[in-house]
Amino acid sequence: MDDVEIPESHPRYESLLTRHRIEAGVEKGITSQQGLIAQGRGEAYDYLLGEETIETADEAARAAAAHLLSADHAVLSVNGNVAALVPGETVELAEATGADIEVNLFNRTRERMERIAEHLRDHGAEGVLGLEADGRIPNLDHERAKVDADGIGDADVVLVPLEDGDRAEALAEMGKTELVVDLNPLSRSAQTATVPIVDNIIRAVPNVTAHARDLQDASREELDAITESFDRQAALDAAEAAIRSGDLD
Repeated sequence: MDDVEIPESHPRYESLLTRHRIEAGVEKGITSQQGLIAQGRGEAYDYLLGEETIETADEAARAAAAHLLSADHAVLSVNGNVAALVPGETVELAEATGADIEVNLFNRTRERMERIAEHLRDHGAEGVLGLEADGRIPNLDHERAKVDADGIGDADVVLVPLEDGDRAEALAEMGKTELVVDLNPLSRSAQTATVPIVDNIIRAVPNVTAHARDLQDASREELDAITESFDRQAALDAAEAAIRSGDLD
């Protein structure tokens, strides 16, 4: 990013900014090359959403904030794309909700795990889980099954942005409350989630943080009322309708 100057007046400013963040993540060794493909796929959905947070996505972000605040043990799961796109924002969300941060990767190497942990610490994280990997998610045969027993393994609420569908399903089978950020409302991750936030992660994570700060002094009864009134299927249907009617002009 240091070598790229993108004027904020550029009509594709946010899109170009996220692309360069992913590129920089690959160069730093924190994002896999497959992350470039995932970013492009998400950008296509965001384009059809008008590159804005629709009303139901904002409602989902508020419900997610309420879940995080009322959790016994909340964990924010971070992969390479999340680390590249919203490292500081993830730290701010953890601070606003008291959640832990845990690195979890499909293309897992010790070096990459440590680089992401260091990257998060450079953005203010005081503790980063994931390196112990002394726990395991049942019914998964790849590296994303590896978790910290006192992190995701122990969590009752997990924010899983840009998640693999099979791990999302496996976490749900463990009885965990899943908060998913995914621009595709038809993905397994979004379809599995307790709270599907169909929005770009660069908007969604700061939005959840803003709602968490607004709800900081809310009672448990108020938080429960927010989570119980959230209609996940209505949110998914609204997002799909918005995408299908997206204006390409």
